[in-house]
Amino acid sequence: MEPRELYSLPVLICGLAAIVFAFWLARDVLSRDSGTPAMQDIANRIYIGAVAFLRRQYSTIAMLAIVVAIIIGLVVGYFETEFRMTRGVITSIAFLFGALLSGISGYTGMYVAVRSNIRTASAARRSLGEALTVALRGGAVSGFLVVALGLLGVLIMYWGVYPRVQGALPPEAETPFWIVGFAFGASFVALFAQLGGGIYTKAADVGADLVGKVEAGIPEDDPRNPAVIADLVGDNVGDCAGRGADIFESSVAEMIGAMILGATLFTAALGAQNPQAIAYVFFPLVLGSLGLIASMVGVLSVRPEATPADPMTELNKGFYVTAALGVVGLAIASWWMLPFGRLEYFLCGIVGILTSFAFVWVTQYYTSGRYRPVQEIMEASRTGPATNIISGISVGFETTGAAAIVIAIALLSSYFIGDQVQGLFPFDTGFVRSSGIYGTAVATMGMLMSAAYILAMDTFGPVTDNAGGIVEMSNQPESVRDTTDALDSAGNTTKALTKGYAIGTAALAAFLLFSAYLQEVARFGGEAIQAQVVDLANPRVFVGGLVGAALVFVFASLAMRAVGRAAGAMIEEVRRQFRNDPGIMAGTSTPDYTSCVDIAVRASLREMIAPGVLAVAVPIVVGILLRWEGAAGMLMIGTIAGILVANVLNNGGGAWDNAKKMIEAGLLKDANGVVLGKGSDAHAASVVGDTVGDPWKDTAGPSIHVLIKLMATITLVMASLFI
Repeated sequence: MEPRELYSLPVLICGLAAIVFAFWLARDVLSRDSGTPAMQDIANRIYIGAVAFLRRQYSTIAMLAIVVAIIIGLVVGYFETEFRMTRGVITSIAFLFGALLSGISGYTGMYVAVRSNIRTASAARRSLGEALTVALRGGAVSGFLVVALGLLGVLIMYWGVYPRVQGALPPEAETPFWIVGFAFGASFVALFAQLGGGIYTKAADVGADLVGKVEAGIPEDDPRNPAVIADLVGDNVGDCAGRGADIFESSVAEMIGAMILGATLFTAALGAQNPQAIAYVFFPLVLGSLGLIASMVGVLSVRPEATPADPMTELNKGFYVTAALGVVGLAIASWWMLPFGRLEYFLCGIVGILTSFAFVWVTQYYTSGRYRPVQEIMEASRTGPATNIISGISVGFETTGAAAIVIAIALLSSYFIGDQVQGLFPFDTGFVRSSGIYGTAVATMGMLMSAAYILAMDTFGPVTDNAGGIVEMSNQPESVRDTTDALDSAGNTTKALTKGYAIGTAALAAFLLFSAYLQEVARFGGEAIQAQVVDLANPRVFVGGLVGAALVFVFASLAMRAVGRAAGAMIEEVRRQFRNDPGIMAGTSTPDYTSCVDIAVRASLREMIAPGVLAVAVPIVVGILLRWEGAAGMLMIGTIAGILVANVLNNGGGAWDNAKKMIEAGLLKDANGVVLGKGSDAHAASVVGDTVGDPWKDTAGPSIHVLIKLMATITLVMASLFI
């Protein structure tokens, strides 16, 4: 068996095993009790709305993807210096395949999650432990399918393209450069899925909160609120399908970027003369496959008692198990595969795992009610919405300091450790000291080894949120609502933590993709370009960086403005129904839920186009006008700005959300010890803050994760056009 076949075997076996495991989890969840007829009625309304929206959304995305695939095929075919027709066709096919798998992973995960909410609600009638198990396993289906499809997709592309590859390098090392279109397709779908889902969910959420909670004074998820079904549908299309597509494109882009860097080390390790040299190309894939096994054990290790003291403790236990087994997998892969730098690259992977812990801790500090930032926002709510907003924005800005420090330590340490391998290779590793850059790539893959479990925790959030809504709307006993509230509280924390994790992976991935871009430019540009560095004193580089930073802010503005417009239409509709049918508030009439769902659907599909087109068009225009140096500046500065802005939006929004929930839990009191809970002025102020934070943390912030990597994959695909 050839080395590339040997190294492909664990990827194939683990990927297929993960898919089988996902179906086993789905069967386990879907075989459980589905509750009372009233609960089933609410769950079916959510299911119908979610599936209808995704069908319309993916139909729109599919048409856009076909047009873009044709365009990039023509561009690559025209501007390539060699093998034009072959590379153009392969890039188009890879783009469409990446888009297809991204759509499948998001849709399938959402389908199981939306069927899990009713099972979680039903299990909550029996015990907290059973409900927690159902919600986690329902969310894990998405996690394992997304990561497995990403791994298998890259492997299929590699073996499908390998026989057709031509170039300076041997085919086994040349192939990663030819399949970058697969990552671009995944990023393209992820951007529109995250944007559309985020606009939908926040338009419904803001409309339901402002009119229902503040104006009408009714509880969250009250069946009298016409926007409540749209709100519950939005949790699934935004947090399940959108986040699934996000993690899919993250893993795919980072694996292909790492394989491109590995191709340089393949040459430095004597290339075809050393059969083991191809290990550097396949090492990222093997790490991802072993991470799937670790995540499987992590999910199965979560076996709570009937009444666990804290659901988060149980979920964290699974994460710790996954991380510990990830270390074991790193050691096995490093000593089995690598001819040079086994210890060094093992340590780089450890840096990545520790970085994931650091980002989880930083995010938890800024978004959990146990710590100062959220408590400050809660206290600021005493004096009204203005002070609440000021406090929330200040917390969001503050988060950038800790995030920058964590990213700096991770990049510098992994680069320094990897760079120690430089002298061990028989040949030079290239003008960008690829052994050090490869260390940052291994650190990124170390973070991603827990991606399946992290996505399970993320999807756990909307599943438990929906379960709480079903319990509320079907008038279940207060004890059942207490159980779902405990799960929902944990779910809010997990959603915030996974956003921090996503930012961390995006930061490390953007650096390695930037390095891969320089490698691609050097291949097309020849020795004259290889001898240069990206100089910020060059006006092209400076202007490209300026445009890249501005793109982040304008993109975020368009995303939040879209939510504002859609939410305005939702608010007017809810007010109209309350005004025209007094029986709704009296409980004698049923609201028109469908009209609110239609408003959210139409608005999200319409509003996602402008920011999506901007994100795709600007990197191409910059590269054409300012050439490869300008595109490099755009990538560098745009990535830095994107990471910082995403931190502000995600953590600031999460802090606002949990400050509101702390007040609703009765944790804010006046000077006389009287609880300032639901219905108080402080609560109304916190709801206003939360509605500002909603599009921050669930629309603009997560979409910027995708924007960062989309810029990198576009420039990788179009590198020949920019020379």
